[in-house]
Amino acid sequence: MFKKFKKIAAATAAAGLLGLALSACSTAEKAATEADCGTEKAFCIGVVTDLGKVDDKSFNQAAWEGALAGAESTGGFAKYVETTDSKDYAKNIALFGDKGYNVIVTVGFLMAEATVAAAAKYPDVKFVGVDQFNGTDAANVTGLIFDEDRAGFLAGYLAGNLTKSDKIGGVLGMKEVPPVRKFGEGYEAGIAYAAKELGKTIKSSVIYHAAGDTAFNDPAWGASTASQLLGQGFDVIFGAGGNTGNGAITKVAQTAGAFCIGVDIDQWNTVPEAQPCLVTSAEKKLVKGVTDLVIAAKDGTIAAGNFVGQVGLSDYHDLASSVSQEIQDKVSAITEKIISGELATGVKP
Repeated sequence: MFKKFKKIAAATAAAGLLGLALSACSTAEKAATEADCGTEKAFCIGVVTDLGKVDDKSFNQAAWEGALAGAESTGGFAKYVETTDSKDYAKNIALFGDKGYNVIVTVGFLMAEATVAAAAKYPDVKFVGVDQFNGTDAANVTGLIFDEDRAGFLAGYLAGNLTKSDKIGGVLGMKEVPPVRKFGEGYEAGIAYAAKELGKTIKSSVIYHAAGDTAFNDPAWGASTASQLLGQGFDVIFGAGGNTGNGAITKVAQTAGAFCIGVDIDQWNTVPEAQPCLVTSAEKKLVKGVTDLVIAAKDGTIAAGNFVGQVGLSDYHDLASSVSQEIQDKVSAITEKIISGELATGVKP
């Protein structure tokens, strides 16, 4: 879907928006254009990405694909702007707010404050804050949040049952972002649960990128960190952090006998170079969550506060034969308990 709809707007350079890439999708009839935004002729959806690129093959891309699916379902128009500097959050949101867009999707925890401020400035616009817990009384803000610790737990539990070396690693974005921390801590909790169940000791090492604007767009660091873990005998590695995590799992794919685990969406479809090692992905159903909220905004049923999206593990794909039926059954059983809340991860919100 992403390649089908992605078009770089030629107006970017002419408008002088250095470093920003804009993309648009119109209705099947090509009737609506951005000039129609703010009128009854079009239902317009704007997406402001988190730091990194819209084609990061995980977090930003999933939010954009959700907006595109929402546009397709509602006959709407969608466009994105990439954020390269956190100081530009407000400016990027204003690119859509000033043009009368109906829905603005802001992607990432770091954008929460800018989202709430923009919601006050544009009271007629519905805001969807991906990974942003909305603790305010703003009537036009809906936080799309997930139980990342549950997805991380399931990934760790699977890893604990797959490891041969009893050494399991993780290469993640910055820990200061709560969803990343929850992924990492849930992962380690799942590993510990599997180790206790199996009656053995499993060493886990989850390494976070230093805080900063490159935390989610540093594939070289992700690859070198994964290489270090592989050199120490770690044979299952979780990569979670946009292009940083992608760098890690791509590196693991070059090592025979090692498994890797993707994040956010089913990365089998978005990072094909990681397929040799990619046994599953710890998914946040981002595409579905954004799509559902865009549709709700269009039909007037969207509610302020927070909307909790779905999580889980993706398909094993071609590596299913490397996961015994016994392990698959165990993962299925533990998934039911984790998703229902019968079994808690122990990770703090």
